[in-house]
Amino acid sequence: MKKYLVIGNPIEHSLSPKLHNYWIKKNNINANYIKKNINEDDIKSIISEVKDGKINGVNVTVPFKKKVIPFMDKLSPEANDSQSVNTIYIQNGKLIGHNTDISGFELGIKYCKYDISNKVVFILGAGGVVPSIILALKKMGAAKIIISNRTKNKAEDLKNFFDKIEIVDWGYTPNFDMIINATSIGLKNEDGIKLDFSSVGFNKFFYDVIYNPKETIFLKRAKLFGNKTENGKMMFIYQAHQAFTIWNKLMPDIDDETINLLDQ
Repeated sequence: MKKYLVIGNPIEHSLSPKLHNYWIKKNNINANYIKKNINEDDIKSIISEVKDGKINGVNVTVPFKKKVIPFMDKLSPEANDSQSVNTIYIQNGKLIGHNTDISGFELGIKYCKYDISNKVVFILGAGGVVPSIILALKKMGAAKIIISNRTKNKAEDLKNFFDKIEIVDWGYTPNFDMIINATSIGLKNEDGIKLDFSSVGFNKFFYDVIYNPKETIFLKRAKLFGNKTENGKMMFIYQAHQAFTIWNKLMPDIDDETINLLDQ
């Protein structure tokens, strides 16, 4: 039986096993997918298991998307450009680090029929998935990308990889068309995002990369002030779809049953 897993910390909220095992069963594949809460010290042993064939593929989530890179033999162009790995597999005896978050985000935004072109996008957060989102936003023609992070230096570091991004202090709210919560703040009961929802206007697009819970406090508050909201469910499904296809050489269906699965 093939073995797949997602690693992260925290990992309890992850619905990756639910989605991947659903596709595994649908396509009659002899495999199992689990989630594993790890510390940074555990990465080396997990990579060894992949190289030994004991694990057939790994998904990587916060906070290890950058930390796994030194263990890779090769990075895909997407992983190299973003310096972020969320999918690991063996190809021709080499350990490949790949990134499916970039296209996952792009396809997720297109699914909800929002046009990024010429929009000002404000991103909360600077780690994990943010480089992937920046690359996708640039590809989709965003007019300006503004970033705020609790640790400002971490946001400033992104300027080494991406030109024409603007960094602002945490708690400052610029004018924007779309705002993205790319922090893990919404996973907690109390949302610590410093944002004056009453001052940003209405009919803005509030997007949260978090998909479980289905509606974070960030999105609930935005909705109260007459804004469009979307969680990260479709981004999650599309990035998982590509990882599954790479591992199993088979493209699973994304239908209503798949989409509704994650709401149960």
